Amino acid sequence: MENKQESRVEIQDVEFHVSYLDTLSGRIEHEDFSDRRAAERFADAQLKDEESWAVVDVVVRQGAQPQEHAQQLVA
Repeated sequence: MENKQESRVEIQDVEFHVSYLDTLSGRIEHEDFSDRRAAERFADAQLKDEESWAVVDVVVRQGAQPQEHAQQLVA
C-alpha cells in the first residue's frame, strides 16, 4: 500500500510540457499538461507534415523531490 501512495505523490509532482512547431505561423509554441497521455496525444496531433515536430518534457514541479532521471519524449 505504501508504494502506491509514493507513486501517487510522484505523479502529482510532475508536469508534462509540450513544445512544438506550429507550421502555419512558423513559431515554436508550448502547452502544459498534468496528464502524460494527454500530453502525448497533443504532441502526436501536432505532427501534420514532414516539417512538424513536438517534444514532451517531463518536469518536476517546484518544491517536489527531484527524480533520479529527467525524461524527454520526442514525437
